[in-house]
Amino acid sequence: MRTRNTSYLFFRIISLLLVVAAVVLTMFQLVSYSRNRNNYPAGMTIGGVAVGGVNAQTASERVLQVYSQPVEIQYADAIIQIAPTVIGFSVDIESMIAAADLERTSSSFWGGFWDSLWNRPRPASAIPLRATLVEEQLLAYLQTEVAPRYDKPASPAQPIAGSVNFESGAEGQELNINRALLLIEDALRSPNNRVVTLTYQRTAPTRPTLDNLEILLKQIIELSDFDGIIGFYLADLQTSQEIHFVLENNEEVSIDPTDVAFTASSTIKIPIMISNVLRQGKPDTITDQYMQDVFQQSDNAAADLLMAEIDRATGPLLVTEDIQALGLENSFMAGFFCSPANPCPLLRRYTTPANQRTDIYTNPDDFNQTTVSEMGILLTDLYQCAENGGGALIAAFPTQITQADCELMIEYMLQDKFGSLLQAGLPDGTRIAHKHGFIPDRFGVVHDISDVGIVYTSGGDFVIAIYTYHPVQGIWGQVNPLFVELAQAVYNYFNLNT
Repeated sequence: MRTRNTSYLFFRIISLLLVVAAVVLTMFQLVSYSRNRNNYPAGMTIGGVAVGGVNAQTASERVLQVYSQPVEIQYADAIIQIAPTVIGFSVDIESMIAAADLERTSSSFWGGFWDSLWNRPRPASAIPLRATLVEEQLLAYLQTEVAPRYDKPASPAQPIAGSVNFESGAEGQELNINRALLLIEDALRSPNNRVVTLTYQRTAPTRPTLDNLEILLKQIIELSDFDGIIGFYLADLQTSQEIHFVLENNEEVSIDPTDVAFTASSTIKIPIMISNVLRQGKPDTITDQYMQDVFQQSDNAAADLLMAEIDRATGPLLVTEDIQALGLENSFMAGFFCSPANPCPLLRRYTTPANQRTDIYTNPDDFNQTTVSEMGILLTDLYQCAENGGGALIAAFPTQITQADCELMIEYMLQDKFGSLLQAGLPDGTRIAHKHGFIPDRFGVVHDISDVGIVYTSGGDFVIAIYTYHPVQGIWGQVNPLFVELAQAVYNYFNLNT
């Protein structure tokens, strides 16, 4: 009987000890869980940074440490470290910690405790990165700190002294800023991939400046041994930039305040054509034939007929009136061409600022005169009228001329196929709407040679006008190659990249 009681007591003590042990273990687990519940659950990330098992303060420090690390930029063989704050990047740590705390406390205390007793881990949760980037600040950094230091500008082509050619420039590289903005922002928002290789785009070599072209043109003239007077005018029809100079025996002649008067000879047929269209309208069949004869054959008689259609007696003076209405005060036609065997009278003697100069003398014809710049300006106006309906021609004669009229006049000028002077300096097939001119004196000696035109090229369109005068004789074998080389140099300048 005593043995049974002893056994019973033993078992009761053992059971009590087990219960006490279970209670102690449960309390220990409860205290441990309670403490761990103040930390973030295993597997949790904030902005991609692991924060499982740590409290909010430690988690904040970890996240801020990761996202305050510099971003490394690799560009143009340079390595650049950029602090995020410098380019306007900031992490919203408060809102991310608040979101993590909400996730940490989203389940009930006892439910979580029960899961921990059964070693059932909670699903890992990821709090996304919340950050802001001031894109304007990053853009400014790239534009003022990176691009100016590490871009490699293209080097312009350079004229080759003593030739009509240019030495090729070198390509450059330019930071692709739009792409850089995306790549750097991605790196700023990444906890581990914080190295960026920036891309660039190639930049083509630029043209030399017009100043360099002008130097080359003057060198060409000097090497030609032409010792007369030459007037040169060039207009870039894309940029409206100009080259304008006059040389006498390779010495610069002032063109301020007025240009130099030259005999216009057959180049005056361009204003004759314009005045006929202004005053007579679209050419009929007969007038169309006159126009073709003027530009295909440089026919003086056809030019006289065009002026006679305007007015039989004063046609040339009305041409002058139209020219000067455009502000071209040094250009005029003072009589009909007629012929040496049957000369026509001078209808009026014109005094202009250009032909009153005493410092330089080209013996300009009393019947027709112009300056290299005024003829260049007139062609520029004609081009603008034909291309977009703008320019001084439309402005001065809004009811008398149309864009279609200007297009037709350029078509007439394209029929001048003289094949020498400017045209000979251009590649075959190049469109040049031009008029050449030269006129012998009463002894058959040619002193004045000229050519003016609009040249259309894939590298850009331009107006070019050249007038020459030699007091003894303009030797064709010397002057024609000079025109050719000047035209070649200008064409090459505009078509370096084509």
